[in-house]
Amino acid sequence: MSGSSDPRQIFLEEAAELLLQLESALLSLETMPGDQELVATAFRALHTIKGSGAMFGFEAVAEFTHHLENAFERVRKGELEASPELIGVALAAKDHIRDLIEAQDQADPSQGNSLLARVAELTGEGRAPVSTKPVAVSPEASGLMTWRVRFRLAQDVLELGANPFLLLDEMRELGACTVIADTDAVPALEEMNPSACYVKWEVILTTDKPRSDIEGVFIFVMDGAEIDIEPAAQDGERVGDILVQRGEVDSSVVEAVASSQPKLGDLLVKAGVVDERQLGAALAEQKHVRNSANAHGAAQTIGSVRVPAERLDDLMDQVGELVIAQARLKQLVAASEDGLIKAVAEEIERLSNGLRDTTMGIRTVPIGSLFDRFRRLVRDLSRDLGKSVQLTMSGEETELDKTVIERLNDPLVHIVRNSLDHGIESGDERELAGKPRQGNVHLSAVHSGAQVLVTIRDDGRGLDRERLQAKAEELGLAAPGVALPDAELFQIIFHPGLSTAKTVTSVSGRGVGMDVVKRAIEGLRGSIDVDSKAGVGTEITLSLPLTLAIIDGLLVRVGAGRYVIPLSAVEECVELSAEDDLRHTGRNFLNIRGDLVPFIRLRQTFRSTLPPDLYQKVVIVSAGDSRIGLVVDQVIGDHQTVIKSLSHLHADATTFSGATILGDGTVALILDVGHLVAEGQSAETPSQAS
Repeated sequence: MSGSSDPRQIFLEEAAELLLQLESALLSLETMPGDQELVATAFRALHTIKGSGAMFGFEAVAEFTHHLENAFERVRKGELEASPELIGVALAAKDHIRDLIEAQDQADPSQGNSLLARVAELTGEGRAPVSTKPVAVSPEASGLMTWRVRFRLAQDVLELGANPFLLLDEMRELGACTVIADTDAVPALEEMNPSACYVKWEVILTTDKPRSDIEGVFIFVMDGAEIDIEPAAQDGERVGDILVQRGEVDSSVVEAVASSQPKLGDLLVKAGVVDERQLGAALAEQKHVRNSANAHGAAQTIGSVRVPAERLDDLMDQVGELVIAQARLKQLVAASEDGLIKAVAEEIERLSNGLRDTTMGIRTVPIGSLFDRFRRLVRDLSRDLGKSVQLTMSGEETELDKTVIERLNDPLVHIVRNSLDHGIESGDERELAGKPRQGNVHLSAVHSGAQVLVTIRDDGRGLDRERLQAKAEELGLAAPGVALPDAELFQIIFHPGLSTAKTVTSVSGRGVGMDVVKRAIEGLRGSIDVDSKAGVGTEITLSLPLTLAIIDGLLVRVGAGRYVIPLSAVEECVELSAEDDLRHTGRNFLNIRGDLVPFIRLRQTFRSTLPPDLYQKVVIVSAGDSRIGLVVDQVIGDHQTVIKSLSHLHADATTFSGATILGDGTVALILDVGHLVAEGQSAETPSQAS
């Protein structure tokens, strides 16, 4: 079977999501131990992992998770406190469940036994074997509710490896139940498909578990299934209502018979027990409850489809090829006089743009899915380092291409680890400096044009400027006695082999990591800015592209070559006047509505030998708060750019971030605006010689 239809693969994917939910709930419980919704979330995740693991043959996962589930069942009932010790053990147990799943149920059980012994110690109970027998529940027990569960599974559910009897066994574990099989749809023997499921089941279940636990039984067989879970008859409910609920009789028949009898409300008013106002209020309440229930039942749920990441990548590649073909068609049509062909080409361009945007939207995911991983990292590291550190986040809803998020994880890990180890001081140091004992690391993300700015900020000691200067001179990165400006000095932390740590720890201090960060971010066509103040803290900002696949670009010509400037970085285009063009002394600056903007002659940068055009143009581009002008011979127009990475042989060509294929099949290089802006801003004053 393929990965998308293999039941065990589906379980692995679902289990990974459930483990993330479990970890998030446990980490939140540390700060909000009384939040019952968080307790319920953790319990549901454990229960679903246990049930699904048993269904798909992960018996060790099911048995281990069962004991942890029991502990959180007691927390949910208020019999046990969600103490830091219990949460710590639960987090370690979550890691063990992940290891069991990854090892296909064959991991060393010794660690699991040690964890379960710790759970038993915290809960005051001895370990008990997992019971696979039906649990008998007395209907008179408090907190019980009776549910009517009707379900018909998809006909091909047996082919996918599901076993309906395991579903029934799992419901029996929830409480006392009666199972009725409906075989009316079973065909004659000669017409029967032996691999198809024709039976429909009805289960009357009495349990103290919530509805979500019953729904969790069907979590892996919901596709194509008909599942109806509703409260069964309650104590004192009319037989007519029960028959209507079960669909055995039409409500109009019941109402017709009931209408011939005096209504209870009228009898109570007539007897003087209640007055008309009291009866009216009760009827209004009844109507409100009924309307609310009807509205809830009619609410539509948002459907989702699980698609392998490889298919999305293939789709993106095909859309990229379509964009290239559409650009070629546009170029061919430009030379045609046929209005009908032009109209068709414009329609194809519109559809191509829409398909591109939709595909890119499918590939984007909120960065909060990445940020959440660092809650556990900060928690564990702060304990290892003996520091109290709080992680805060903002902008979690900001969306990025999934590929960017995947490749951003390791750089962020290095930065956060360094923030905790080097940046945040010990509690005593912070008190002496007039700071609270608890440090803070803040992760944030915000859209900025076609880029996303991801910021990691700590309120620690800040970078040691003198130590960095000494290291720079020691490594030959700065001349002795020549103080580097902060912007250049702080970038030295990304130099390979540089470390300002006085001692080597298990976390950092060996001079590796931050250079990896720089290479990874540059590999994403991004940039890094560092700002730090002694005693206040350090802020590292990563500027990242929204996508690595397709961008809108401005196609320009410089000499005989054509180049693409990312349109998101373009502010405006102006003509280069003869006066500005003839200026040969000092830096080249343009006066743009009172602001002096430096400009770079790309003809000189690219060493073009052709004579310049008579009327050259200046494309004003920006990166962050800085902007420069790029002098080109011709602005050709907008161009959908499918980004192709440069080979390793061109790794030193920092002026370019990639290449694209034009409509005529030729290659155009994509300019790295961030690099060009930094180059154009390198001189501090207009009077400095170029």
